[in-house]
Amino acid sequence: MANKPAPPKARLFTPKDVRLGLTQAEDVAHPLRWGIMGTGEICRQFVCAAKEVPGATIAGVASRSAENAYKFAQTHGVAKAFDRYEDLIADPDLDIVYVGTPDAVHKAHTLLALEAGKHVLCEKALATTVADAQEMYAAAKQQDVMLQDGVWSRFFPAVEHARHLIEEGAIGDVVMVQADFDALYTGQVVTMAYGADAKPVDIKVSGKQGGPGGAIIEFADNRFAVLTFIAFPSEFPEVFEITGTKGRITLEQPGHCPTALTVRIPPVTPSRYLGGNTPSQMQCFEYPLPDSIRMPQPFPNQQGFYYMVEAIHRCLAAGLRECPQFGRAESIHLMELVCAIKDLRGQNPALEW
Repeated sequence: MANKPAPPKARLFTPKDVRLGLTQAEDVAHPLRWGIMGTGEICRQFVCAAKEVPGATIAGVASRSAENAYKFAQTHGVAKAFDRYEDLIADPDLDIVYVGTPDAVHKAHTLLALEAGKHVLCEKALATTVADAQEMYAAAKQQDVMLQDGVWSRFFPAVEHARHLIEEGAIGDVVMVQADFDALYTGQVVTMAYGADAKPVDIKVSGKQGGPGGAIIEFADNRFAVLTFIAFPSEFPEVFEITGTKGRITLEQPGHCPTALTVRIPPVTPSRYLGGNTPSQMQCFEYPLPDSIRMPQPFPNQQGFYYMVEAIHRCLAAGLRECPQFGRAESIHLMELVCAIKDLRGQNPALEW
């Protein structure tokens, strides 16, 4: 009879920046005045979560439409509304800008903010080409400001826990990643599992952009990632699994923004496949979302933006220019993977994500 999972454990997991001693946990209260570039659904979700961070003030919002900007400001209690992005960026009462505009203009809007000396959190996808992403990071370095790629998945406590287990060798050497969603979300778990230095030796793809398909990515030493892409809207498992030589980690549904993970580490010997012993005991961990955040949500777990904003406040308080949960090296590596996959699937990666 198969072992039953251990009772879930509801607890916090120390974020990587705090765990490494780079920041102080209490610096979530570090004051930052946020400007919001865009008024779409993703910006609404972001603001609902970000304004709950102790040090965050949503100080301004801009849209190409004055009506949209003023309506957004009124709905979310934002002090200033602008109908030109340039006017938002010129506001001296802003410290950091969230770029939530369409992907195709992320580069232009991010550079606008960076060149004005503002820190920037840019919504994923950061850019449409690797070259554009590199140019954006170069501009941030020149201005000595933060450019944070908004891959919010990395800041969920369940993902922080999974990464810590990988880095401490709890599941041994990673040999397989299996994930289903889209190229960006599945790609980010690949870079987490194998690291920013692991370059593919081969990528095979199937299907066309916008429809079902997938990619098999081969790395050196017979290591792989098997990614499945599903057409939206669709019901699909969306479970991310990372298998190593000593065990397996499962980021439970929804894998791109999980609130639970399962860890299986079998006895060294005998293997249940060789010796007939029962499967290894599962350790289950649950990380409930912040219960203070209320939002109508067309997508799951949008409260998780909160974790990313907290990390940004801590890191800027410490003088850092990136969050270790997802820094420049991984951001560029992910961009390389996604562009390669989309190019092989017959889409010009400069058009859209």
